[in-house]
Amino acid sequence: MMRTEGKATRSANRSSPWKSSYVAYGLLLGSLLVLLYLMVSTQLSYSQKALLDLDPAAIDSAETIPVKNRRSHPGQDDASRGMEEFSREEEEAKAKAHTEPSTPRRQEKQDESEQQWAGRNSIEEQLGNEIKSDNWEAKSQAKNEETAESKEFGGGTDDYNNVANAKPICDTSFGKYDICELAGDTRAQGGPGATVTLVSPRAPPKEWQIKPYSRKYLDGLKAVTVRSVPNSGDAPQCTTQLNIPAMVIELGGLTGNYWHDFTDVLVPLFIGARRFNGEVQLLVVNLLPFWVDRYKRIFGQISRHDIVDFENDDGAVRCYPHVVVGYGSRKEFTIDPSLDETGGDYTMVDFTKFLRHAYSLPRDRPIKLGDVRPPGGRRRRPRMIILERTNSRKILNLPEVIAAAEAAGFKVVVAGRPKASYDEFTREMNSFDVMVGVHGAGLTNCVYLPTGAVFLQIVPYGRLEEIAKTDFGDPARDMGLRYIEYSVAAEESSLMAVFGKEHPMIKDPAAIHLSGWGNVAEWYLGKQDVRINVERFRPSLLRALQHLR
Repeated sequence: MMRTEGKATRSANRSSPWKSSYVAYGLLLGSLLVLLYLMVSTQLSYSQKALLDLDPAAIDSAETIPVKNRRSHPGQDDASRGMEEFSREEEEAKAKAHTEPSTPRRQEKQDESEQQWAGRNSIEEQLGNEIKSDNWEAKSQAKNEETAESKEFGGGTDDYNNVANAKPICDTSFGKYDICELAGDTRAQGGPGATVTLVSPRAPPKEWQIKPYSRKYLDGLKAVTVRSVPNSGDAPQCTTQLNIPAMVIELGGLTGNYWHDFTDVLVPLFIGARRFNGEVQLLVVNLLPFWVDRYKRIFGQISRHDIVDFENDDGAVRCYPHVVVGYGSRKEFTIDPSLDETGGDYTMVDFTKFLRHAYSLPRDRPIKLGDVRPPGGRRRRPRMIILERTNSRKILNLPEVIAAAEAAGFKVVVAGRPKASYDEFTREMNSFDVMVGVHGAGLTNCVYLPTGAVFLQIVPYGRLEEIAKTDFGDPARDMGLRYIEYSVAAEESSLMAVFGKEHPMIKDPAAIHLSGWGNVAEWYLGKQDVRINVERFRPSLLRALQHLR
């Protein structure tokens, strides 16, 4: 035990000199660190003083990263250049949308738009939109003044050259129709091989074949050649110089069917031309004078200038500061401001107001039930028009339907094909508060109803609800109408007696749709009539009445 303690004492004594060395080294290192700290502090104080003596502008300049060296989020520039391409729904998913090209983004928006009205029937929202767009004439005038200030129509080729790299002359990315915008020295030469040529030294020479109709995929349409050339000598020489824009459009196609008259021509024409507030000349391929005459009041509001039969305008070269070739709408029989470039954020409510102005229609609103009864008189009943079909999709028990509507409280008028002039017919349509009819082109007359009126569509049997919604349901809501849909049951269809309840035509309409459009068109649309169950129909009538309270 004693030996162990002695060994430990000797070991401790041997380690003492090393401990002293460590202490000395530590003191030396600490002194060096203190000296280094004093030197750095002195240098920093001199640097701060120098910075204080600098011009603040120089500091800002030195700290600003040059734009060309910045790294931006993919799509950030697209967002700053054109937020109009985003819908309200897309803005909520901006991070995703910024990484996608604009055309797929618009197509995605269209798919969303076609679903968003399902189960929705809020007239208050539509009227809210109308309030915002009440002054469509003033809005159009303001747009024109803004355009004039920017010299969009009168600035020569430089106006186009400033954006030549940002926007192509022709947009052929959408499958339904093509649109070309030529801003600058533009020369339109008519005749069988009609051409529209933009002279611009900065636009690369290029050529497009454009069918200026809203459904370019149809057979029998005629193409117009659209070109860009760098030199004036490469373009036809002007015989007429005009200081207004022009639009090149085509009739034909499905023109003549009442619904297609509006869906394919009149609504797209409003979308494309309304921004010009009448100061635009129409160059029409396949001009149909009798058809234009029918809608002369609408064309008179679209343009205050003579319509040119472009296909037969041989020898003339008409020169304009701005030409639009083609027209169309992204959705059927309606306007989607988030997709359709109207130049003024116009909506379908604006279109119906435009029609009422064109035809001098007096009623902007339907009757409101509950109004004070006239002194000494009876309270007025809301007026209902039932559109009668004479070929397919007839209402076989029409007298019973009329009686049920009158019992519900309506004053009913039945109308077939109009016998009066079209102008008189529009005024008659405007006088009704409710329109009822089986799915078909005649329902297009809803455009003349006052905003807030009721539109009751009877949908034939055969899973036709989606077609009915696309053709009339969504457009009606976009017009600010209160839309009601009544779907015919199998027992109410004349096809039940033809096929029996076990036949796929009755039992499995989905299979008929899968077999091809031919069977759908032939039977569900072409060879079906309906016999309305008035007890089943009565709630729809009462709902229509309620919408007017």
